[in-house]
Amino acid sequence: MIEEIYNYFNADMLYYWVNLGILPFWLILIFFPYSNLSRYFVTSIFPILMLSGAYIFILYKSYLNSYDFANNFSLYLSLNNLSELFTEKSYLMMFWIHFISINLFVGGWIVKDSQKLSINKFFVAIPLMITYLIGPIGLFIYWFLRIFYAKNINLYD
Repeated sequence: MIEEIYNYFNADMLYYWVNLGILPFWLILIFFPYSNLSRYFVTSIFPILMLSGAYIFILYKSYLNSYDFANNFSLYLSLNNLSELFTEKSYLMMFWIHFISINLFVGGWIVKDSQKLSINKFFVAIPLMITYLIGPIGLFIYWFLRIFYAKNINLYD
């Protein structure tokens, strides 16, 4: 049975399940940001543990398939090297899990920070949706919203 599960979760299937699995977290963040469900389920360690498990699984499968991890450091040498790395499905999957984990973490931070400043959840929904799709721009938009509610600009918090 374990072998069937192992064979079922190839890179394509893992991509499907990770994307499907992350949606409830984002829906809770966007529509119910101040609920206990968001506090205990989304902005806690739970989603990070789930995504870390998927990351470790793809690392393990890559290791068993003799993936050349040392080649990953070539991504810093040129854009062409980075492009070559993205032809490997396992590397692409590692990158994707990394990307959505950070976006979800930033979304959780936005919700927690907006609670401290008592920002209306309807105003926070827009930067959250943008953070889900294109993380840094959503964070940038939230930062502008935050300036109006905090009534000051801090370089640190």
